[in-house]
Amino acid sequence: MGDVMMKSATGLTGSGSRDWVVQRISAVVLAVYSLVMLGWFLTHQPTFELWRGFMLSLPMRLFNLLAILALVGHAWVGMWTVLTDYVKSSGLRFVLQAAMIIAIIVYLFWGVMIFF
Repeated sequence: MGDVMMKSATGLTGSGSRDWVVQRISAVVLAVYSLVMLGWFLTHQPTFELWRGFMLSLPMRLFNLLAILALVGHAWVGMWTVLTDYVKSSGLRFVLQAAMIIAIIVYLFWGVMIFF
């Protein structure tokens, strides 16, 4: 019974190796996104209209969605790892993980609503 509960309480994918891959791929996506944003700001004199046009273009809308999803995956794996490593009380860990899941879901929906 304990093994079943541990499997259901594991990270994002249920496998440490897959969670590691999710963490690394999401980090690369977020790094590329940051570089694109930095590059845009360094090469443009931003006005609201120019910024709005850039952010509402289809490629950027898709890239924004990818970045939001990468942030959600990255946050989940990272916070789950920290909480399971450092919070030894299972009750407190459950509460913190539940709060984290709620926050991540709120941020996911909020981010999608902003860009779409």
